[in-house]
Amino acid sequence: MKPIPVVFHLGPLQIHTYGIGLALTFWFAYRYFAKRLRDHGYPDAWMGRAFVWIVIASVVGARAVHVIANLRGAQGYAQNPGDIFAIWHGGLSSFGGLIGGVPTGLICARRWCPQLRVGVALDLVAPVLVIAWTVGRLLGPQLMYQGGGNLTHAWYGMAYAGQPGKRVPVPIIQALEDAAVYVIALWVERRIARRGGPVGIVVTSVVTLYGAFRFNDEYVLLPHNTGGDIAVIVASVAFVAVGVAIAGFLLSRDRKRPHDEVTDPWRSPLVDADDHHAATANGPGRPSEAIEP
Repeated sequence: MKPIPVVFHLGPLQIHTYGIGLALTFWFAYRYFAKRLRDHGYPDAWMGRAFVWIVIASVVGARAVHVIANLRGAQGYAQNPGDIFAIWHGGLSSFGGLIGGVPTGLICARRWCPQLRVGVALDLVAPVLVIAWTVGRLLGPQLMYQGGGNLTHAWYGMAYAGQPGKRVPVPIIQALEDAAVYVIALWVERRIARRGGPVGIVVTSVVTLYGAFRFNDEYVLLPHNTGGDIAVIVASVAFVAVGVAIAGFLLSRDRKRPHDEVTDPWRSPLVDADDHHAATANGPGRPSEAIEP
């Protein structure tokens, strides 16, 4: 089986499949997050401006962390500085993308959608990120140069450009893992909605599961003989530890709080204010004409 082409030509233009996959992944994440905002009563027009900044910050952060983690060695960027900007060969750290993109998104939300609380924003975006990673693994690393894992002679081995022999199809395995995290995140979200809270459990569940799966990927499926690989393993363990600790704290604190008639803990406070205003304007004994969100 031949490797999947990683580049093709359209006239004089050289098109990299990795770049196309990355663009489609960002577009998908943007559209899905905007829908989740609307579903909970938040405006999404501000996302158009924020999207540009989030994409830039995510790519810069992802590339910067990858380069810093792989500076040393014969194939390191210190010896090959011309490759630092060659992102079409891959080399974007998921953790670096989070470091750049998530704070940028929160800053944009704080400025252009102040009613969107930090905890709510993280809960709403967490499932978006993991399903976007599912799409991104299939359209990104699966189609990039040297995208496979360890050598294997098993039936599921695949050929990847720039790598001899059959390789463990790590991008496909990671896509399946991320899809599983997404399904679990939606299940947790429904459970939290039924009990009325607390906010923050969806994102901590995603962080914990994502860290666990990444640890398995890096430690079992991929070679880990560089400082960057070890750093990813440590970061994965940290994700699990922090996710479990924060989730435990939130659930413990939430035991003493009443949740009477709370069906959407992520609901925009402006929607509740509009409903209250409409009910007050109708007066006692008159049916409310407010439109349900």
